[in-house]
Amino acid sequence: MKRVGILFGMETTFPPALVERINGMNAGVTAEFVQLGVTRMDAPTGYDVILDRISQDIPYYRSYLKHAILHGAQVINNPFWWSADDKYFNYALAPKIGVAAPKTVLLPSHRHPPQTTSQSMRNLVFPLPWDEVFEYVGFPAFLKPYSGGGWKHVYKIHNEGDFFHYYHQTQDMVMTLQEGIEFDSYFRCYVIGQEEVHVMPYDPRQPFESRYVRDAPPTDPALKARIVKDCRTLCRALGYDLNTVEFAVRDGIPYAIDFLNPAPDADYHSVGQENFEWIVDAVARMLVDRAASGAKDQARDYRWGAFLHGSGNGEGNGEKKAVTKKPVRKKSAKTTGK
Repeated sequence: MKRVGILFGMETTFPPALVERINGMNAGVTAEFVQLGVTRMDAPTGYDVILDRISQDIPYYRSYLKHAILHGAQVINNPFWWSADDKYFNYALAPKIGVAAPKTVLLPSHRHPPQTTSQSMRNLVFPLPWDEVFEYVGFPAFLKPYSGGGWKHVYKIHNEGDFFHYYHQTQDMVMTLQEGIEFDSYFRCYVIGQEEVHVMPYDPRQPFESRYVRDAPPTDPALKARIVKDCRTLCRALGYDLNTVEFAVRDGIPYAIDFLNPAPDADYHSVGQENFEWIVDAVARMLVDRAASGAKDQARDYRWGAFLHGSGNGEGNGEKKAVTKKPVRKKSAKTTGK
């Protein structure tokens, strides 16, 4: 019997629903919550697949998951790449693989990082060319961490005064300044297995519990098709098998705003019944399929070669022959999500 382990934290709805769904499929795969104590370097985990929902907050879990891969388990999402990735890199990558993204600038931290001095910063010019930054990005803009989540430390900037007021509060955090897309519509999309896409109308201006729009009007088919295509392009390039991608739509163009969410919100009370049922079913089927299909050598699947070549195909080492042989290209138009 193949085994799937769910590693999670404060969630109360998604993990138990997922375990129940997998165990009810009678597919020769059993699911359970991962139980950890002390991890021996020579001890296999006993799992064929582990779904990671919490290691971004618990360093011990992240190291355990790398160990699990070393001993033959598949981990979703890959902890090696998740440890290396950041949102600024994602923004820089998107235009290279044909996905629109807002103009974004990476900023040095306002304060020196811990245990450094001004001598440590001798490669950094001073003063910084703020006029060039503001001219490139424009206003309104968003000041936000180069890699973060949960809308923490995100500030809307209307002018230079706003910028310096908030920038000075960020202390030693590395931030980005990003063009503010004054959007006509906004979408958050679940992407499962780099193929299945579920498009959800979303309004980030609302309180957290009200952001998933209920009874939204139908989305223009051409816009929806482009959103689905861009979701697949991003997640295949980055290698995430469970992710959410957010788009702000301006003048018919979807701009990728956030697509580093490898443990995305899946709580019943925030996403609503329809979205919850979709993600439980899609993730359950993916985990069962991965468990049944056998181990994948994730420890070698860094994808950095693909980044350096700008291929965006997400095929491990980025060899071009993998692009021409990828079978999902022919059927991508058949699965447009909901």
